[in-house]
Amino acid sequence: MELDDKVIIITGAGSGIGRALAREMAAVGAKVVVCTDLNSDSAGETAKMIGPAATSATLDVADEHAVAALVKPTEDSFGSVDVFVSNAGYGKPGGLDLPTEDWMHMMNVHTWSHLAAARAVIPGMLERGGGYLLSTASAAGLLTQMDSGPYAVSKHAAVAFAEWIAINYGDRGIGVSVLCPQAVRTNIGGPRKPGEQVKGQASFDGVLEPETVAVSCIEAIREERFLVLPHPEVETYFQRKANDYDRWLRGMRRFRNRISEG
Repeated sequence: MELDDKVIIITGAGSGIGRALAREMAAVGAKVVVCTDLNSDSAGETAKMIGPAATSATLDVADEHAVAALVKPTEDSFGSVDVFVSNAGYGKPGGLDLPTEDWMHMMNVHTWSHLAAARAVIPGMLERGGGYLLSTASAAGLLTQMDSGPYAVSKHAAVAFAEWIAINYGDRGIGVSVLCPQAVRTNIGGPRKPGEQVKGQASFDGVLEPETVAVSCIEAIREERFLVLPHPEVETYFQRKANDYDRWLRGMRRFRNRISEG
């Protein structure tokens, strides 16, 4: 799919990958880019950077009714929603120590928000003959996130849901891509100071700028390619996992020990 003259909604567009996607999609000719974020000021800043082709709205993606309430007036105003980018997310370390509510909230933001988006936009896309969904998951959705159980589980579920949509709707004109990067210079773990280094499991293969990731996403949409892997190493790790799961698990335990000792 080409993005020129398309109406696009992007969640988590107030910073990082979402902001970079909004700006890049506008630059390649999108008709309208609706920049949404839990932080209304940040969403407005992104829209202002883009200019007349952008609007902004406050959106809590964990609220399915709010997602539907955003899509309907967008379709009424502009005639369609051609592309929905489910990008909003956050990080929180922990595992069995975290209360169930924390696990549930991360599932709401990282998984059920994609379900809410699909329910809201796919019927209209089918009526118009097609559309596209881009979901931001993570390399953690193909591999794991050792320091955050709910992040690993919710991102795996996001990939699985994108697969299900692609299988069941791909022959009906619905394109699907899922973004699975490692470390990207964003505020997902909280605001960073200028020059502050991104550390941890995901940073071992380098930290990409959001703009680089956005370009990779647009290339994948144009090619209608399911996996978007800005860090090519992820494909190798994923293949190793599939080829010998037990060996991969042993290797991840060694990697976890290496990180904790360093």
